[in-house]
Amino acid sequence: MEQLVKSIRPFIGAKDYAVSRAFYKDLGFQEIIVSPKMSYFQLEQLGFYLQDAYVKDWIDNSMIFMEVVNLTLFYNALLLLDLPKKHKGVKLSSIRIQDWGSECYLHDPSGILWHFGSFNTVK
Repeated sequence: MEQLVKSIRPFIGAKDYAVSRAFYKDLGFQEIIVSPKMSYFQLEQLGFYLQDAYVKDWIDNSMIFMEVVNLTLFYNALLLLDLPKKHKGVKLSSIRIQDWGSECYLHDPSGILWHFGSFNTVK
């Protein structure tokens, strides 16, 4: 099946909608308000919907992987943002080398786990 796909936009929830909105703006996403209880957060061509909705099991099992061109540069930029100091509950891990590439992890204020990574190039 051939389709002309433009994007995939996951929906994620927030324990405290205002706190999560501020966090994602600090992370560099542009907010587009969709309704009083939902915003679209965009970074270049990528984006997701943040909802003013909290279901613990859903949030605790939500993970998003974002591929970056240079993980070391991206990680150093995350360090400079100092998000764990600015936002309660935010945790940033160091870079981990995997068989497939490398990644670091960032928990948002609600507990959603973001994976930022770069894949090994195939030679």
